[in-house]
Amino acid sequence: MALTNYEPRIAVVYASVTGNTKAVAEILQEICAAKELEVELWPVNSFPLSGLSRYDAVFVGTYTWGSGEIPKEMRGLFGEFESLERKGIVTAVFGTGDSFFAEFCGAVDRFRDMLYVHTDLAATLKIELAPQNTDIARCEKLIASVINRLSRFSCK
Repeated sequence: MALTNYEPRIAVVYASVTGNTKAVAEILQEICAAKELEVELWPVNSFPLSGLSRYDAVFVGTYTWGSGEIPKEMRGLFGEFESLERKGIVTAVFGTGDSFFAEFCGAVDRFRDMLYVHTDLAATLKIELAPQNTDIARCEKLIASVINRLSRFSCK
């Protein structure tokens, strides 16, 4: 992307209860910054849902509630993506969870299934509890998948 004039608008939108998903969101922002990509980091409660279509790519970060449910604060974003009339927006979904539960990161799976239908889903990432150093490489791969998808737009 640095060799072109195309500068994609990217957002990382997340909800976090324990701080684990927020930590992953911040890692994604740092990696993007190191790649000279401008990324806006948004807690979902502050994100302007009506502005979703302004972004070329959105990383969605969620924790999982109860028995694999999408947390209440993420339902508005989920619904906004469902009604999005712009299939070309590139998305990735990530989340943290505890594999002790029967449905590990179930909210990530629910977002994945919906984003696959309504957007250009690039990748998903599930992290056990708090991110570890080994997860940084996984975050880099998640970003690389999104950048790869966005590179199609820079050639137009």
